[in-house]
Amino acid sequence: MSRTAQIQRKTAETDIRLELDLDGSGSADVDTGVGFFDHMLTLLTKHAAIDLKVAATGDLHVDQHHTVEDVGIAFGQALKKALGDKSGIRRYGHFTLPMEETLVTVAIDLSGRYALHFDAKFPAAKIGEFDSELVEDFWQATAANALCNLHILVHHGRNSHHIAEAIFKGTARALRMAVEADPRMPGVPSTKGTLDS
Repeated sequence: MSRTAQIQRKTAETDIRLELDLDGSGSADVDTGVGFFDHMLTLLTKHAAIDLKVAATGDLHVDQHHTVEDVGIAFGQALKKALGDKSGIRRYGHFTLPMEETLVTVAIDLSGRYALHFDAKFPAAKIGEFDSELVEDFWQATAANALCNLHILVHHGRNSHHIAEAIFKGTARALRMAVEADPRMPGVPSTKGTLDS
């Protein structure tokens, strides 16, 4: 069964084409016009062991917010579509990841319901030209559109680049676990019989 999705999202602010393969090998082809964000998406792709293509143009003359948030929307929609009815997946994933002086724990439930808890403080408002607060905006948009529970906790960290990178890598590893096949549970992993809502 193919677990892939293609999303096209076009608004007055952004134009996004995104392709996702949950059973990929970590191949990334990403161009959003935002260098640091491209770096984070490439890390996400590698550590989630997915294949991801993103071509995005946005109103970067205004700021980076619309581009980052709308890619999150498209990524969340692609996750939901590629997972189908979620039969045979582990559903839950978690990972604690060190990134030099930074330590982050991420837990995810592909429950069909949205919740986000984001507990991270960035010492710097910007990472190069990238607004640090956009890290949370991306994951909020992803979780809201994938309809999952996502908990991100940064235990400690000093360098904002490291904190952002640990969040993306840790979430990727948790997601990788959650979407993996569970050979002991071939059906939908819920006593309700559905994870649609």
